[in-house]
Amino acid sequence: MKALSCIAACAVLLLLVSEPQLAVAVTCNPTQLAPCASAISSNQAPSRLCCVRITQQRPCLCQYLKNPNLKKFVNSPNARKIASTCKVAYPRC
Repeated sequence: MKALSCIAACAVLLLLVSEPQLAVAVTCNPTQLAPCASAISSNQAPSRLCCVRITQQRPCLCQYLKNPNLKKFVNSPNARKIASTCKVAYPRC
């Protein structure tokens, strides 16, 4: 009985100590990339906000590449440069 209570106490301790892994849902919204517009249309360096947004929207980039209206922007050389500068892996869809 003592061993069982010790195991239960250890299990509770592990649950309290371990950090829960929460999945964060991403809402795909290409307007979230608006802070990157000037960097995409010119050779300007991306802003910090642009890097934050492209990191957040990274899971959506394949979806954007399938959209003919967005593909030309997401697949542009400047967009690839922004991804590289922001240390965001360019998707392989």
